[in-house]
Amino acid sequence: MIRLHGYWRSGTSYRTRIALNLKGIAYEQATHDLRKGEHKDSAFLDLQPQGLVPALEVEGEVLIQSPAILEWLEEVHPQPPLLPAGPVGRAQVRAMAAVVGCDIHPVNNLRILKSLRADLGADEAQVSAWIARWITEGFAALEQLIARHGGAYAYGETPTLADIYLVPQVYAAERFGVDLSPYPRLTAAAAHARHHPAFIKAAPEAQPDAD
Repeated sequence: MIRLHGYWRSGTSYRTRIALNLKGIAYEQATHDLRKGEHKDSAFLDLQPQGLVPALEVEGEVLIQSPAILEWLEEVHPQPPLLPAGPVGRAQVRAMAAVVGCDIHPVNNLRILKSLRADLGADEAQVSAWIARWITEGFAALEQLIARHGGAYAYGETPTLADIYLVPQVYAAERFGVDLSPYPRLTAAAAHARHHPAFIKAAPEAQPDAD
C-alpha cells in the first residue's frame, strides 16, 4: 500500500492527492499538522530530512518533493496521461505548472509567512499584501497561457499537470481573499476541474484531518 504523508490544507499535498486520484491509485494517508509542528517530529524527519510534506512511501522507498512524485507517477502509471503526447505540448504544460510550483507557491508557503511575521515583524495586512502580490503576478501570466492553450481545462480537454497545480493555488487564493475577477479563463478552468471526481476526492475539506 502506498502511504501519503501530508496535511489537508497543504497545496503540495493537495496536488499529489489529485494526481493519485486521477491515476486511480489507492493510498492511505498519514497526516502531520503543520500548525502544530508535527512535520518536525523526529520520526517524520527520518523519512523526510527537510521535514516538508508531501512524502510518499512506496516500494520500500520514500519519495519527496511533489514535482518529483508527480513525474514518478507519470512514468510508472502512464494512464491516464497528465502530459500531452507531443514534446511542445508537454513543455507548455510543465511551464504552466512551474508558474505555480516555482513562482507562486514557494514564496507563499507557511514557513515563509511565519518568517515574514517573526523575522521581519510583518503585520497581517502586510502578509496579505505579500500573498496577493505573488498570486496575482503569476495568475496574470497563467490567464494568458490558458487563453492560448486552454479548452475545458487549463490545457486542452483533459486534466493535466497544469490543472493539478492550478486548483490548489486557486483554493489558496480564495482562502486569502485574493480578487480573482481579473482571471476569468483561469477561474473557469479551475471550476471545471473541481467538478472532476478526482479533484472532489482530493479537496482539502474532504480529508480525514480537515478541521
